[in-house]
Amino acid sequence: MCHSKIKNYNTMKSNNIILHTARAAVVMFSLIMAYACSDFLEEKPYTFVKPGQVGDSNEAAQQWVTGTYSKMLDDMARWSYFPRVLEMDCDYTSGPDWAFSSVGAGNFQSDEIIDSFWKGFYNLVFRTAYSEHYISLMSNVDSDVKDNCIGEMRFLKAFSYFMLTRAYGEIPLFSTQESVAVMNDGESLNKPRAAIKDVYAEIIRLLAGEGEEHGAIDLLFSNTDSKFVEGHASKGAAAALLVKVYATMASASMPAGTEITVKTGEAYHYDASGVKAPTSIVNRTFAKTAVAGYDFDWQECYTKAATYAENIIEGQYGNYSLLPYDNLWKRGFYNKTEHMFMLCSVSGDEKYGTHIHRYFSGQQDGAGNVSSGMWIGSRWHWYQLFESTDYRVLKGVKHRFRYTDDVSWNGGSYYPGTTEYERMAKGYTDDDGTVHNPVAPYNDGVSYGYEFGSSRCMAFTTKYDDVTDPKIERTDAYWPFLRYADVLLLYAEAKCELDGGVSAEAVARLNEVRRRSNATEATVSGNGAITSQAALRSAIIEERAKEFAMEGDRRWDLIRWGIYIDAMNAIGGINSDGSQTRYDENNIYKYRESKHLLWPLPVSEIDSNTSIATNNPGWS
Repeated sequence: MCHSKIKNYNTMKSNNIILHTARAAVVMFSLIMAYACSDFLEEKPYTFVKPGQVGDSNEAAQQWVTGTYSKMLDDMARWSYFPRVLEMDCDYTSGPDWAFSSVGAGNFQSDEIIDSFWKGFYNLVFRTAYSEHYISLMSNVDSDVKDNCIGEMRFLKAFSYFMLTRAYGEIPLFSTQESVAVMNDGESLNKPRAAIKDVYAEIIRLLAGEGEEHGAIDLLFSNTDSKFVEGHASKGAAAALLVKVYATMASASMPAGTEITVKTGEAYHYDASGVKAPTSIVNRTFAKTAVAGYDFDWQECYTKAATYAENIIEGQYGNYSLLPYDNLWKRGFYNKTEHMFMLCSVSGDEKYGTHIHRYFSGQQDGAGNVSSGMWIGSRWHWYQLFESTDYRVLKGVKHRFRYTDDVSWNGGSYYPGTTEYERMAKGYTDDDGTVHNPVAPYNDGVSYGYEFGSSRCMAFTTKYDDVTDPKIERTDAYWPFLRYADVLLLYAEAKCELDGGVSAEAVARLNEVRRRSNATEATVSGNGAITSQAALRSAIIEERAKEFAMEGDRRWDLIRWGIYIDAMNAIGGINSDGSQTRYDENNIYKYRESKHLLWPLPVSEIDSNTSIATNNPGWS
């Protein structure tokens, strides 16, 4: 769990297969002796293998690939920092202050969770480049297999740079040749930060190619190819990542002053009896601020996002579709038609099992009670975004749960604290004196209650419930990085901005996502109709908040749209004396300043990289 457990080694000249952090470490590069995501992590890695010993065959090329994928789990997700760090700083997420660490309170400087994000993704950058280099030297590999393996490395490198630049802004870029020189010959890691436009140019090159050089989209197998292996990057996944890249560039470059409405407001107040009480969400319209470093042609970027998204929708890159809601979060349906790229893990494995289930769903005892975890959940304001019949709260949120320490007093919790759920959980007597008893599943003799403002009583997701063994700490909960629903909503976003007015195509794609979740479809006339471009833009962004909750997207959506600071600072509560606070209902400090738009680089990077003199604004 502690950051000190991540093994670091001094820089060395070696022919060993190694992986390297951007600054502080050269770490052993582990190879795994199988190919499928569901299988390769079951095998134990070989270490200190020389490139020449790997061989020259289809199997050898695949070993390089699977060894690279293992980096996303071993060291990155192994210590529980990642991917939960993506979800700890946004308007709709909350939990106990100790679990949110300093990141949840906006204290990003020198935080081991933030630092591990930088080091982990630069490890992946170097590993992908090193693997691509040695795969490209092979001569006894089928051409399509070789292309696919190189395509996977380019996809993972582009993915790493995208994650890094969203978090840190300008970042160092390393070519394949530079990476190999660093690892084989101990070349200097001193490298200046590249401008935002250059980072995105590199990401696009890796995914779409440049000139006669092919990108990942051209090189990868589609998910309908007989040689495609579930759990690996596909042609469709690379195209979906490019959609997200172009949409990020476009929205961040939209003119300052563009209006977006967010449902927010004070998190709580104190009622007449002095009890902390919830508040209802209100509409707040924010004017977009400029996003530093993003001065792309937003129309051109949205046009490209829409084109790639449309190609995915039409089946050009494989077979993709929305799953029925009841199948969406079942592991048997992962890595097929909707989940386009996921972090896969192994139940009970010390290196390749993750804490995702523990943090979001809760580790269970033998009776199904939460014995540890369930520390990250959504706030009451997020829950209020939904109709009560929307599957994303009806089925996607835990409405009944018990902690192990509730058993001694025969207690449990229900959620939310509405009259409807209170009556179901506790029973009631109607106006004519008829007594109504609790209904299933609350009619088991347990005394259920609801406590607003308790981090033990929030909207906890069911997305990560389906694991092999919920009683263990490290499970096989998968994390969704790219979903087909994301492609649909980003296409809707692009068409909203490009078409002007109320785009019929945008509304149609928005409704595909709503229809799957049993939500009321958007209309362009009548009561509740979307009647303006600004209203449609806001509806799409709100739909993203509902659809991708607990998937690590909300912070980055707020930042790319230039409304992060406004959305965060709209949250505070009202004390009993009428004074304003900067905390949400669970006492998480939500106030943010301009420095919070970017994470600080690790102090070790600033101290040792002679090509970087200063940190991001506001950080030392």
